Amino acid sequence: MPHNPALSMLAYVLAIAIGFGLYHIIALIGISKAKENAEKIVENANSKADNIIKEATLDAKTAAYEYKVEAEKEIKSQRLEVTKFENKLLEREHDIDRRDIAIQGRENELEKKTQQLDKKQAELGKLEAKLKQQINDKVKELEKIAAMSEKEARAELFKQVEQRTEREVTAYIKEQEEKAKETAAVKAKDIIADAINRYAQEEVTERTVHVVGLPNEEMKGRIIGREGRNIRAIENATGAELIIDDTPEVITVSCFDPVRREVARLALEKLIKDGRIQPGRIEEVVEKTKKEIDEVMLKAGEDAIFELGLSRVNKDIKLMLGKLKYRTSYGQNALQHSLEVAHFAGIMAAELGLNQQLAKRAGLLHDIGKAMDHEMEGSHVELGAKFARKHGENQIVVNAIESHHGDVPAKSTIAVLVAAADTLSAARPGSRSETIENYIQRLEKLEEISKNFDGVDKVFSIQAGREVRVIVNPEKIDDLSAHKLARDIKEKIENELTYPGHIKVTVIREIRANEIAK
Repeated sequence: MPHNPALSMLAYVLAIAIGFGLYHIIALIGISKAKENAEKIVENANSKADNIIKEATLDAKTAAYEYKVEAEKEIKSQRLEVTKFENKLLEREHDIDRRDIAIQGRENELEKKTQQLDKKQAELGKLEAKLKQQINDKVKELEKIAAMSEKEARAELFKQVEQRTEREVTAYIKEQEEKAKETAAVKAKDIIADAINRYAQEEVTERTVHVVGLPNEEMKGRIIGREGRNIRAIENATGAELIIDDTPEVITVSCFDPVRREVARLALEKLIKDGRIQPGRIEEVVEKTKKEIDEVMLKAGEDAIFELGLSRVNKDIKLMLGKLKYRTSYGQNALQHSLEVAHFAGIMAAELGLNQQLAKRAGLLHDIGKAMDHEMEGSHVELGAKFARKHGENQIVVNAIESHHGDVPAKSTIAVLVAAADTLSAARPGSRSETIENYIQRLEKLEEISKNFDGVDKVFSIQAGREVRVIVNPEKIDDLSAHKLARDIKEKIENELTYPGHIKVTVIREIRANEIAK
């Protein structure tokens, strides 16, 4: 069949037209599907956007509700705080009113006492004028007596006047003492009893030795070391003595310095637990233990201050207070004693309407000198006052430290309360202990002091040396002289004897008349 170019060309053009048409149809179909997909995507996006908006709106409402509840709680809490603050203000106002009433009462009492003193002064003036008149009369009478010179008459007159004046003064002192006791005893007993009832403190007797347990007997040999080098290293580093006897599985640590004893005990326990016992390791453990003890003392001082509710206390004072934890007096822990004195002084100050915080501070620091008196020259009173003054303590606190043993006069009521609280803490049963030798020596010295006065017949120490009873010869000592003798014995005991607490002096004068009927 012959080839027709025109027919081929026509077929070619027709094929191109059909291809272009098919392509156009396929493109239209693709565009339609793309539009449908785009519409679905837009629709899904709008649906998701609506869901997101709904969720955000719900979350916003929930958050707003939570914020509202939290705000209401905070407002309620602030209202409670405001109410509490208002109640405190009301209580303070009531306290101020009560103190004003108490101050007014004391002012009235002072005014009455002033009037009584004026009256007594007037009576003393009249008595003085009367004595002068009697002296003049006696001089005239003696001048009439023959064979008596003026000098002899004057000596006789002075002797009689002195005797009469001494008796009158003794009677006057006795009368005033009884009046003072009647007015002050009741109030003082109430205040002291209230302080003791409101504060109770157990007392633990301090020891000078500690016992450290060993896991086995072999450990004793390791602690002693070759030729005793380990035990010597421990004793040299700590200053304590290790006693190794026949008691199985124990070692006794002995030292009169409680800080060194505690360091030795803790270091020994660490070495036993660690197992490495040799001189180099011993020195390392002891040094580390000393630092731990310093931290313990600082913590003890901070705890004492926190217990009393005091503020603005110097760090050096805290450390010194912590050292008192390892100091004792007659077996009584010095830090516990200081806390006890602070509580007593604070309670009594509150009863009298004084500054309770200042009284507690003075009571806590009154024996702080005992933390340094074994390292520095001077008494604990002098060192404590100097230390407190150096660290800017209130002058009332410094005076309370200086005066609590009577070394200087008390310049404030708080100083007097601290001295009284110190006596209460030291004198209460079970607070202190002493050796039997010191106890016997104190009783013997107490009886010896009382026997040295004229007119004393017998002396008995009773109530563990807290009271001395003096029986006098009734022919040598009369009733008024008995009061003077009790006062003289009291002053001599205070000047010559060291003792805890108070000692009561009782002078007994008794006359018995006996007859036998036959």
